[in-house]
Amino acid sequence: MLTIAMIGCLIVLFIGVPILYWIVTYNSLVRGRNRCTESWSDVQTELKRRYDLIPALIKVVKGYARHERGLLERIVELREECVKATGSPHEQEGVESALVSAMGQLMVRLENYPDLKASQNYLELQKQLAETEDRIQASLRFYNANIREMNDRVLSFPSKVIASFHGFPELESFKVADREVAERMKDMPEIEL
Repeated sequence: MLTIAMIGCLIVLFIGVPILYWIVTYNSLVRGRNRCTESWSDVQTELKRRYDLIPALIKVVKGYARHERGLLERIVELREECVKATGSPHEQEGVESALVSAMGQLMVRLENYPDLKASQNYLELQKQLAETEDRIQASLRFYNANIREMNDRVLSFPSKVIASFHGFPELESFKVADREVAERMKDMPEIEL
């Protein structure tokens, strides 16, 4: 025969534990979503830093590399598109990939301008761009790690039930399509005077 204490234990076991699990899982999903939002904001900050450096680079380069006018104009256009594309990672991937590719092309072409490579303004901008690219890559790694962790929770059973009940979607990671160009930008060669 069941005693009142045993019935109480059974109620706690069959009702209380699942409710507690539900609450803990929901709260971890909320924390994960907040970490993803915060890390995307960090990525946006670093991308904005890149966008702010591009006009200065264009100004310095224009004086030396008049033959690169078409590429410089394309970079300015892409920068403007990137500044306007402040939505989801998926919305920004294409234009970011195009900008990184164009910047990589510019850096390769600028190797043919020894006077420019000796310019102190250019050297400083190149250093700042390289540092910015490193910071962007670090921010993207952190963001994508948070996304992967969040998606693991959202897509794994039994937390998947709780996530779908509360409307937690699978989140998008951010990828620059041309990784080779991104790596080339990150590892720009040092210019010796």
